[in-house]
Amino acid sequence: MLALLIGTCALFGLAVGSFLNVVIYRVPRNESIVSPRSKCPTCSMPIRERDNIPVLSWLLLRGKCRNCHSPISARYPLVELAGGALFAGAAARLGYNWALPAILVLLASLLALACIDLEHLLLPKKIIYPTLLMVGGLLVLAAAMTGEWHNLLVAGICAVAWFLLFFVMNFASPRILGFGDVRLAPILGLGLGWLGWRYVVLGFFSGNLIGAVIGIALIATKRMRRDQQIPYGVFLALGSALAIFAGPELLAPFQRFQ
Repeated sequence: MLALLIGTCALFGLAVGSFLNVVIYRVPRNESIVSPRSKCPTCSMPIRERDNIPVLSWLLLRGKCRNCHSPISARYPLVELAGGALFAGAAARLGYNWALPAILVLLASLLALACIDLEHLLLPKKIIYPTLLMVGGLLVLAAAMTGEWHNLLVAGICAVAWFLLFFVMNFASPRILGFGDVRLAPILGLGLGWLGWRYVVLGFFSGNLIGAVIGIALIATKRMRRDQQIPYGVFLALGSALAIFAGPELLAPFQRFQ
């Protein structure tokens, strides 16, 4: 039965990844994600239904537009594959759990936000605020169905704590930490907080560690300046994903301190 859940979530994740490609391209450009239909950015020809199958269509078309034969970025199938992998991994980790939908929404949003932040150094409010409402609402539903109100309380406290921490960090150094990261913080605190406050700490420190290692490497190879702004949201997303998927194993040595 778990295999069925994982397979279903994987297929759903591929479809969600296809939609996220639209979000990633259009939201930073202030375009509607509903209409018009997806089109080739080179020739503006609408994408046919048969050419809109996640990953498979890109492979069959050999990464080129059917109409003008211009290259289609590999980012599109990679985002779709990432969506499928994240959804399948979350299903494998959580199983038949009422909190699974909230975690899926969190992961999908983090994937879109990370891609946008990497390209535009931007974490759009049009994605963050709906995500906060959806994750919060789904966790309330999970608490109502399971009676795990304590988990919801911890999640709420972690969300507030992370918001305050990031707000202070932004106030102290707005050049280094943008307010988009402040808006993102309560979503991460909420989602990880449901799993336990240790997951919140793990997500924060692992995200900063990943960012520090990559930043030092880029500076050492002269691919980035010391004063250059970094896509901090990318590292927060990576740290949060690491906490979700590897949290039990990484936190196991600290269980005796409960």
